[in-house]
Amino acid sequence: MRTLRVLIATLCISSVLSGCSLSYYWQAVGGQLDLLRKRMPIEEVLERAETSPRTRESLRQVLEIRHFATTELGLPDNGSYRSYVDLGRDYVVWNVVAAEEFSVEPVRWCFPFAGCVSYRGYFDEQAARRFSANLDAEGFDTTVGGTTAYSTLGYFADPVLNTMIESGGQSVVALLIHELSHQRFYLKDDSELNEAFATAVEEYGTELWLMGAGDQDAISEFRARMRRRTDFSKLVTDQQERLRAVFDRGDSEESKRVAKQDSFDVMRAEYGALRRTWGEATDYDAWFDRPLNNAHLVSVTTYRRWLPGLRWLLEGQGLEGFYGEMEALEDLSPSERRVRLEEWLGEAFNLQTADGTERTVAGADPARPGTAGEFLP
Repeated sequence: MRTLRVLIATLCISSVLSGCSLSYYWQAVGGQLDLLRKRMPIEEVLERAETSPRTRESLRQVLEIRHFATTELGLPDNGSYRSYVDLGRDYVVWNVVAAEEFSVEPVRWCFPFAGCVSYRGYFDEQAARRFSANLDAEGFDTTVGGTTAYSTLGYFADPVLNTMIESGGQSVVALLIHELSHQRFYLKDDSELNEAFATAVEEYGTELWLMGAGDQDAISEFRARMRRRTDFSKLVTDQQERLRAVFDRGDSEESKRVAKQDSFDVMRAEYGALRRTWGEATDYDAWFDRPLNNAHLVSVTTYRRWLPGLRWLLEGQGLEGFYGEMEALEDLSPSERRVRLEEWLGEAFNLQTADGTERTVAGADPARPGTAGEFLP
């Protein structure tokens, strides 16, 4: 309880210092308190007669994954994901992502503990959409996405949520590993590195889990899906580069708006061609089935920017060596850290060129609703 009081006091002080509304922090505190209050040990949920067979099966799998993450991936062995909460809704929080009209860089918000991140989250969907609408009125590009899980970085014993297990299968494995990875390594003010780290461990661990199960069909499907994610990521990166060229020109704002829309039209055509090479797989149809803007691109690249380099490092050094390199980054300045990350990224691309193969470096799936966040929702 003392920790909780300190948390609430810190949030209140920070709201004054940062100029953010006190109501925003109170909704964050209230949402977190609601989660903590409703927690029930998974073992007790399994024993309850009213627990559905599907939930019971999923929670048994959670316990197995939790053990696997600790023993095989070196992730924290703590109280997180050993309890359960049914929220009675599809998402735990809704994240607002924003970018300026003529920029492909994210707007960042700064919070206690988590530092500066490229999204702002709400436990109430309508509150998130009101905030997004206000940013729209100010001329920003925005998007709002439901999130099925987030981590308090070990400050609290995070529960498993119904939103995390409803999709079942590989998704549950990936989510738990991703969220626990945030508790293993987290660097304030660096969303791209944090998400790339968690995603690298998530994909490595998910494939290791599937290999242990010996389901060759599941492994093949997983690897095919990873290749499609990689292809999609390149599509987004190429679009960002096109838009940077448009925004850097000395044209009028109206000319830039027209060129921006034309650029998104080109991206859609490229997706159609890419989709045909996938045998008409529909993984990302929903992502394209809406008006697109700069914020949608940012919501993908937050997870993907450094991922190829981190996957190269993980595959080359193994988990312990990889974790050691991540911890060493904490002692570097932001500019020194960027140089190191660029070096690893270069090594990954050099390897791809040298062996002539397509590197499978998966990210958090931008086609599905958001799956991760940090301390403040």
